[in-house]
Amino acid sequence: MEKKRLFLLILIACNLYFTSCKNTGPKLTKLPAQYAELYRPQFHFSPSANWMNDPNGMVYFEGEYHLFYQYYPDSTVWGPMHWGHAVSTDLVKWEHLPIALYPDSLGYIFSGSAVVDVNNTSGFGKPGKPALVAIFTYHNIEGEKAGRNDYQTQGIAFSNDKGRTWTKYEKNPVLKNPGQRDFRDPKVSWHKETAKWMMTLASGDHVCFYSSPDLKSWTLESEFGKNIGAHGGVWECPDLFEMPVANSGGEKKWVLLVSINPGGPNGGSATQYFTGTFDGHTFTNESTDIQWVDQGKDNYAGVTFSDIPPSDGRIISIGWMSNWQYAQNVPTAKWRSAMTFPRSLSLIKVGSTYKLCSEPVEEIQLLREQKTELKPF
Repeated sequence: MEKKRLFLLILIACNLYFTSCKNTGPKLTKLPAQYAELYRPQFHFSPSANWMNDPNGMVYFEGEYHLFYQYYPDSTVWGPMHWGHAVSTDLVKWEHLPIALYPDSLGYIFSGSAVVDVNNTSGFGKPGKPALVAIFTYHNIEGEKAGRNDYQTQGIAFSNDKGRTWTKYEKNPVLKNPGQRDFRDPKVSWHKETAKWMMTLASGDHVCFYSSPDLKSWTLESEFGKNIGAHGGVWECPDLFEMPVANSGGEKKWVLLVSINPGGPNGGSATQYFTGTFDGHTFTNESTDIQWVDQGKDNYAGVTFSDIPPSDGRIISIGWMSNWQYAQNVPTAKWRSAMTFPRSLSLIKVGSTYKLCSEPVEEIQLLREQKTELKPF
């Protein structure tokens, strides 16, 4: 009798689960036709067509979340990089926009970030209307093929129409290469205490911190990481931000994200992090062990949104939901790659160690269309 009762309960639970899976989430009839394609993610962002990798330039501005990304519009495998572009008002439904940045004579458009220049430090804004400024890496393919070490430099572009069109700065590059073969992926934010912009830049086996009063001229402040952390591959896509420690009574720590390829804990691409202090000049690491944002293989090059309103207060990140071990070989026909669902990051203290935690942003509840309650027998 007990076995029959248990079997019945299992059948009921399975039925409820699969019914929930079937009825929860947007219906294909409500979405563009590509959502019916084989393997097309229903909730994770993916390009409408062709190749995509790292998220770039994520910024919140006037009610919109902007997601730029590494994009090659002519193939489903990696090629000359552009910045693709999409916007969302809720982090769930995304509107595809035209390509934001194209390669030019200085090179492909590699990864970077974007900020709202509230104080018009760059002079790109208009009265009462701050400009969006993108900071990105130029990758000069001819220089790379010639065997030079200075083929990656940093450039900027600006927009005065909510990111719909972009103008590259006429005096690019704004940061030349000192002779480091891998010199890329600038993540920029405003440092309130020093009243300067701070750039965290990947430089081979370490990161560099640069400061600027206007996003145009940059000064090296310090370096970090040559003999610290995981070094199974090149360092990429860093991000530096301050965040509160949960249930600590007001304690805050700085978190430094650094992606690495290869060398992840389960092979291929992964992202490590460090916790410590930052005074506008130097990052002081307090982590004693190598710590990974994820133990899995499909969250790489993740960075955080700039300019989330203080009234919101969240630190929100998105990563590339793939791994360079197999990214170009996944069995999708018209497009390749997807992004992780947006995550809300938090920091907790476990003993003497600070741990970075993540969970889907609360907006994920917008996908819940039907609720089923199981009443007690």
